[in-house]
Amino acid sequence: MTEQSEPSGRLKAELLELALEAATRAGAFLRDGRPDDLGVAATKSSAIDVVTEMDIAAEKLITGLITDRRPEDGLLGEEGASVETRSGVEWVIDPIDGTVNYLYGLPSWAISIAARQDGETLVGVVHAPMRGEIFRAVRGEGAFVNDRPARVRPAPELGLALVGTGFGYLAERKARQAEVARRLIPEVRDIRRGGSAAIDLCDVAAGRMDAYYERGLNPWDYAAGDLIAREAGALTGGRPGEPLSPALTIAAPPGLFEQLQARLDELGAWHD
Repeated sequence: MTEQSEPSGRLKAELLELALEAATRAGAFLRDGRPDDLGVAATKSSAIDVVTEMDIAAEKLITGLITDRRPEDGLLGEEGASVETRSGVEWVIDPIDGTVNYLYGLPSWAISIAARQDGETLVGVVHAPMRGEIFRAVRGEGAFVNDRPARVRPAPELGLALVGTGFGYLAERKARQAEVARRLIPEVRDIRRGGSAAIDLCDVAAGRMDAYYERGLNPWDYAAGDLIAREAGALTGGRPGEPLSPALTIAAPPGLFEQLQARLDELGAWHD
């Protein structure tokens, strides 16, 4: 049974407060506790895609806090958290989006936390500690970066668009993604590759990039950033007529979104 069919303002406020607290605590832990000799606890899809000890510890910190406050809620986390919801609310968590950046000491990494009810995302928080920024959104209430409203840039023509993207770690997928980018680069202003999907989606929301696309993301990569981008005025989706998904994620303001979506579909960005 869900808490209610249409979420109340009180529920959304409670979820936002908890997401902000969890992200802030995890951010401080990850920023201040990163050891100089950071080790690799396991591997993900390849030996390059690492899971750090801090990554696993941060997820435990976040899920422990959520479970303590809302024990009936479900959990879906990148590092293995999986609990069925009994309240209708599920938390989607990436304790470090941009794990390789974190491992190497680069600043572009973030904690991504989203809360959804019956599949609809209600709250999204992306905390980028090294940038001193917390992006947040509540469905129907707009998006913010720290305490400033976030808004997408007016849509340029595709040829003037600054477009963010990312690449997977498996060689075959990466080669295909590189080919799509090679063909797209002459048709846009330029390409950026930051290494954190959550931050890229938030940078679109804040008007720092015109658009973003990537194949191979998981729900914890885009759940919070998707809501933040949409609440800032972006359209998001995958192939024409389809929602964003692991096959393809696109975010851009209306007018540019349709152009980029059509071109990526022609280029086959949705398959390896």
